[in-house]
Amino acid sequence: MIKTYKVMLLPNNKQKTKLFECASVARWAYNFALEQEQINYKNGSRFLDDKELRKRLTQLKQTEKYKWLNSYSNNITKQAIKDACIAFKNFFEGRSKFPKFKSKKRSKQSFYQDTDKIVITETQVKLEKLATSKKKNKQKLNWIRLAETNRIPIGKNIKYSNPRVTFDGLNWWLSVGVEIQETVDRNYTEGIGIDLGVKDLAIVSTGEKFKNINKSNKVKKLEKRLKRLQRKLSKKYEINKIQIEGGEIRYRKTKNIKKLEFLVLKTRRRLKNIRHNYIHKITTSLVRTKPEYVVMESLNTCGMLKNKKLSKSIQEQLFYEFKRQVEYKCALSGIKFILVDRFYPSSKTCSKCGHIKGNLSLTDRVFICDECGYIIDRDLNASINLKNYGKSIA
Repeated sequence: MIKTYKVMLLPNNKQKTKLFECASVARWAYNFALEQEQINYKNGSRFLDDKELRKRLTQLKQTEKYKWLNSYSNNITKQAIKDACIAFKNFFEGRSKFPKFKSKKRSKQSFYQDTDKIVITETQVKLEKLATSKKKNKQKLNWIRLAETNRIPIGKNIKYSNPRVTFDGLNWWLSVGVEIQETVDRNYTEGIGIDLGVKDLAIVSTGEKFKNINKSNKVKKLEKRLKRLQRKLSKKYEINKIQIEGGEIRYRKTKNIKKLEFLVLKTRRRLKNIRHNYIHKITTSLVRTKPEYVVMESLNTCGMLKNKKLSKSIQEQLFYEFKRQVEYKCALSGIKFILVDRFYPSSKTCSKCGHIKGNLSLTDRVFICDECGYIIDRDLNASINLKNYGKSIA
């Protein structure tokens, strides 16, 4: 099993410049591969594989115009071309849309590092060819400090896979996969069912409830601050609106606008981190109890978002992220994860007698069975039914 580690980097100004250059080289190589594929398709030829494209790039590097590519790691362009070919294959096989060219402003800045060339220590990571000079004082530029010590496993027998350096708009990150062995523990406790909701984020079959963090004062204050900054930014854009020839309207981006955009991005990232951190705490606490199995319902989130009154609340709850974290943490701990079909009537079924109540509406927060008169909280009833479903097939 491969476990991915993601650690923030702390580069200095010179290293930041080099990292941005490497990301630009990867973007250029990706666009070069797409362009060659499109030209080849228009001429009536077949799909070009990554080996042929890499040969063409090697010939370009020998010319004076593209001589600058030799100053950067060959693995950056090599993997970017592979990514472009994979994007085309996914399109041909119907897994994704037609690949587009990467924009300098909108695309995510990232690049690949070779698994054999990357060196990771407790506090630093060595990237390939950030410094072109072989002098010792210049080679220090290749070593970038890690924000967390002893985060990534190190050792001779450890194999790294797919190391990537990415920029999220605020910070640079290193993500790398490490092959680990699966742990199987026979001392399991009773299985659990988890029901996700809007009023409370998660209700467990044991009776434990996890509150909706979006209703906390901390998140509400940040959301208010974000709204104020967005209004201020919108007004600044309107003030700096200019009209050019042909009636086209453009916006002049001043230094104050750039500062406000940075604050908006920072506030959004803060909100995202709070929500993700809260979900991590919940999922970790549930997996640490070592249940025999964990049962969750496959929710139709896209259909739920069509409800205009609840769409914002559903979007902020991050149901998919919750399910993703539970699934991979169960796999790491050797716990069976069961995903129930979305049409399973977990809320409408009585957890005591099994009678299905067909006229249960969304406003009914308490489940009252028409057959046996059993009264229970709607969400708790659903989580118990999910647990019973897992028990029947476990």
